[in-house]
Amino acid sequence: MIGSRPGKMCYHEEKSAFTFHRNKQEDEFMKDDNCIFCRLANGDIPTRTIYEDDKFRVILDNGPATRGHALILPKEHYANIYEIPEDVAADAMVLAKKMAVMMTKKLGAEGFNLVQNNGAAAGQTVLHFHLHLIPRYENDGQNILWKPTQPSDAELDETLKVLTGD
Repeated sequence: MIGSRPGKMCYHEEKSAFTFHRNKQEDEFMKDDNCIFCRLANGDIPTRTIYEDDKFRVILDNGPATRGHALILPKEHYANIYEIPEDVAADAMVLAKKMAVMMTKKLGAEGFNLVQNNGAAAGQTVLHFHLHLIPRYENDGQNILWKPTQPSDAELDETLKVLTGD
């Protein structure tokens, strides 16, 4: 059931399929001691923290794309967008907006990117859900772009049919 937390829906790339996993207990805190981002988010490793609450820690990225590049890390372990509960994902986006407003003002940014990768094909290198907060500046030398393709109307219609079942 969408929006409830009795378990989690997971996407398995190698199988190209979703599966549903039950949590041991709904209120059980999920942390993976082998996950570097769990350790960073929970204060086990020193960070340059710019915000923290009971659900998230926001830290400066040690290999920033631009000045102020930061990461929103949930304190609980979710590998990706497929595992994170909807309420936690929503809270992460609310926090991202607050951080973007604050960071843009304090750093004098001229734009802002929110980046969230899922799976190796999308560039995810750490299997812990995280949002990149990337302040942008004129001529900062960074690009977060893609090369648009030109599918035919038939290809677009087929994709629509696959996604909507119509």
